[in-house]
Amino acid sequence: MTLIDPNRICRARLWKYVMFRVAVTSASLFPAAPAPAQEAPPFEVIRALDAEIAGIGYRLATANASLCDRQEPGLGLLLHTPDQYARDIRETAIRHFHFDGPVGVEAVIAKSPAAAADIREDDTVIGVGQTRFRPADPQASSSTASLIAATHQIMALPPNGPITLHIRRSGVDQIRRVIPVPACRSRFEVAFGNSFLAQADGELVQISSRFLTDYPQWAPVPIAHELAHNILRHRERLEAKGVSYGLLSGIGRNVRFFRQTELEADILSISLLTNAGYDPKIALLFWQAFGPAHAGSLFRSRTHPSWKTRTGIMARTIAEMAPERSLHPDIIAARDRPIDGKWQDLLKKEH
Repeated sequence: MTLIDPNRICRARLWKYVMFRVAVTSASLFPAAPAPAQEAPPFEVIRALDAEIAGIGYRLATANASLCDRQEPGLGLLLHTPDQYARDIRETAIRHFHFDGPVGVEAVIAKSPAAAADIREDDTVIGVGQTRFRPADPQASSSTASLIAATHQIMALPPNGPITLHIRRSGVDQIRRVIPVPACRSRFEVAFGNSFLAQADGELVQISSRFLTDYPQWAPVPIAHELAHNILRHRERLEAKGVSYGLLSGIGRNVRFFRQTELEADILSISLLTNAGYDPKIALLFWQAFGPAHAGSLFRSRTHPSWKTRTGIMARTIAEMAPERSLHPDIIAARDRPIDGKWQDLLKKEH
């Protein structure tokens, strides 16, 4: 798990194109993915995985809103745009998802404010409040720019005030009044591929589909960890220290700064899981399975403590929360302090 290198963030959502091609040629890459009927298009595999990650993210973000000083309206909507799809499959995607405008509803989370307002998957969202979303260029290269712009317009609204959404369903324009719940400000996104990827950039939490296929019962663990990075403002605090990313991240003083953020996120993730109704011990189960199996991967780089160290600090954090589980862990105060690189102190302190 890591912070997204700001110089390497890929804003073009080509994963959907890759997934489309892979699903046509080889279903074996994602053996644990929802098994669609043989005649079903692979877009439904994309929708199912996107919706699962979004559902976990929504649960974590709304249950922990009180820990977040940066909030957004929690609607329970998973949005997407036509220009997220590669040009040579864009028209197919438009037909499949019934796009009739700039932004589509890919999925609606059950029992969410959007569900209560009778917003449905494959509705088109025309705008919010007095603002209408800008139409996408049908010839544009694949990009998430339109999605990010629309999402930012929603994020900027009060987190608990009524929101008017203008939607289009079967060619008919309609208005829906949604009463959101406060949520931590973060978008949750799937990166389709065969590698393990978990990263955050302060606003985005990105998790690879591999976690859902190999460790489906423990997928909330890496998502909670990445959300913790955002809540603790790790991107900003690292940038204030002038850290280097990429190949240079494991050299010199960068190491201790990154290790500090990893352990802080591990500690906070236990509270995030607990507050969202998950048994925090799934964090231990995940690392006890994932750590030995992938000890030679990115997750063993010098920027990350060993999985045994991480499991130990999380086990201690769980024990210290019992019998009453804290809704407001002390580690939250770290986001207002400069990073000092004293990651080993976290192994000794009580939280």
